Amino acid sequence: MKKIKIVIAGPRGRMGKEAVYLVQNTDQFELTAVLDRKNNGMKLSDLDGFQNIDVPIYTDIELCFQETQADVLIDLTTPETGMYHAKTALEYGVRPVVGTTGFSKSDLDELEAICNEKSLGCIIAPNFAIGAVLMMKFSRMAAKYFGDVEIIEMHHDQKLDAPSGTAVKTAEMISQVREAKKQGHPKEKETIQGARGADYDGMRIHSVRLPGLIAHQQVIFGSEGQTITIRHDSYHRGSFMSGVKIAVETAMKLDTFVYGLENILE
Repeated sequence: MKKIKIVIAGPRGRMGKEAVYLVQNTDQFELTAVLDRKNNGMKLSDLDGFQNIDVPIYTDIELCFQETQADVLIDLTTPETGMYHAKTALEYGVRPVVGTTGFSKSDLDELEAICNEKSLGCIIAPNFAIGAVLMMKFSRMAAKYFGDVEIIEMHHDQKLDAPSGTAVKTAEMISQVREAKKQGHPKEKETIQGARGADYDGMRIHSVRLPGLIAHQQVIFGSEGQTITIRHDSYHRGSFMSGVKIAVETAMKLDTFVYGLENILE
């Protein structure tokens, strides 16, 4: 079986480390290089926690693709870096699998246009945890019958964007089957600005940031005399790696752009 050659961006990050371990422990994957903002010219094995992983570290993505072979780029960095890396990867014929949230619609449209031009696959996923994707799909199903809904997403206090990409993606999926409407009392007034959270088509999204959390979300639906809550919790960043594995394998078969892991799960 031909191995899929992979470059990972952000190997020293908490998600990046998990991605390195995933690639190392998957028979059909081969790590060929990593992208880091420092340590150029060193080997990954020179860094703590990566013993015997003798792949080169690059700070220049173009030089990386010029000097190493790659089929897929796994990027788990920041929106700005992830966008630059994804565009550059596509220019070099490398398929991006990006788990960074915070992309704008114009960013996604631009990547989709490049994918169409190059006939290359690219997967951008706000959340790679299979359970989180199922939570979003179940929420979309419930929204056909429950029009009043609020989303509470809870993450660690180092997360940069709010609301989370998962919460926004959940709201987008719900809005596909739910008629937009203002929830709550018509004369409702916030005595402290922001108390009711962000407004998305009348739905409310609330963001919690606390140390000790990883990634958690609950979607609460209300109707006459009843509520239903759909919740997902990630307690370890390893929970995202099953989705990364599926995305890498699927990206190799695609010639189009995909936003959201739910679009490649049966």
